[in-house]
Amino acid sequence: LYRVEGRDVYLDLPLAPWEAALGAKVKVPTPDGAVDLSIPPNSKVGRKLRLKGRGIPGKSPGDFYVVLQIALPPADTEKARELYKKMQQELAFNPRAGLGV
Repeated sequence: LYRVEGRDVYLDLPLAPWEAALGAKVKVPTPDGAVDLSIPPNSKVGRKLRLKGRGIPGKSPGDFYVVLQIALPPADTEKARELYKKMQQELAFNPRAGLGV
């Protein structure tokens, strides 16, 4: 669940696409218990949110980092497939646009 680098603790936190796009308040598990964390709108995969001083304790305590990940809902129902098709039609989005292809 957690990984440690020096005195810092990291957690990969899965988000729904709408939580990342619109912003949200989510519960995050930490070694000291769950905390409420505000996810800023337009958050991208890999963004790190820091909880200062919540890492490994010591003279200079480490920080706790939440690394955002996007979890896609499965397209396993007709309704879900319709919603994905609607987004495809209405959103001008090409995730490979910056690759020059």
